[in-house]
Amino acid sequence: MTEAAPAHARFSDYVELTKPRLSLLSVLTALVGYFAARPAHDNRRVAFLALGASLAAGGVAALNQWIESDTDGRMNRTAQRPIPTGRIAGGSAYVLGWGMCFVALVLIFFQVGRLSALFTLLTIASYLGCYTPAKRSSRWSTEIGAVAGAFPPLIGWSGAEGTVSALGWILFGILFFWQIPHFMAIAWTYRRDYSAVNFPMLPVRDEAGGRVAGWSFATTLCLVIVSLLPAFLGLASRGYGAAAAVLGAAFLWQAARFLRPANRDASARRLFLTSLAYLPLVLGALVADRLLVNPS
Repeated sequence: MTEAAPAHARFSDYVELTKPRLSLLSVLTALVGYFAARPAHDNRRVAFLALGASLAAGGVAALNQWIESDTDGRMNRTAQRPIPTGRIAGGSAYVLGWGMCFVALVLIFFQVGRLSALFTLLTIASYLGCYTPAKRSSRWSTEIGAVAGAFPPLIGWSGAEGTVSALGWILFGILFFWQIPHFMAIAWTYRRDYSAVNFPMLPVRDEAGGRVAGWSFATTLCLVIVSLLPAFLGLASRGYGAAAAVLGAAFLWQAARFLRPANRDASARRLFLTSLAYLPLVLGALVADRLLVNPS
């Protein structure tokens, strides 16, 4: 894993190594945290926050693929990634990943804030040090990963406020609970791939899917409750509360359909697609409400 990168490695291969779509989610949720805190106008800080979050997310993705290159090569959904196919050498991914993480921490520490840098470090450490190894050994790997994935809003919030108040932690809760039904739907769809590499996650252990669906429903219900807290606590308007209730009801309906044994595979797909629509809509509604409807 220390050989030089293949001569035919392309820029697009390195972009793929950073998982741009997943990394974009981290960047956007960090910006959601920043703007939801209603900071003073500071384009420079926003730019460095976006750049730092992008580098951290991309670096973590590259290192994750370096660590998991053996299992990636044995699963259909990941076998065409740059390292298993030999388009990028493992050593190149290792150097690139740590380099991106280091630059991200330096930029965020000096240009955004020390607490933001701490949350960035926690994101990197928890994803690579806890979640990635847990996938090989623990049924709770998804929940451990959800903690790592919920830190980006705190990076943004602390960059705007210098601390983290109640709404910042509510955003953490929204991201945490959202990830579980989202990834349970993915893991159920690709459970045979995960089983082939002996990842002991719940969708692999629960062949019938009843516990997977039940846990997805329970965490979706928790998500809906947490998403309504801003309105109940006076941190957002009733308009946001109504939007969150409608979106939450749609998400909960799909989670309820996943409970039915018949057509569970199709229900998992619908739950996944609903989760993709839900998150930007509910977070967008909250940010719009904070900045436009209830700016005081």
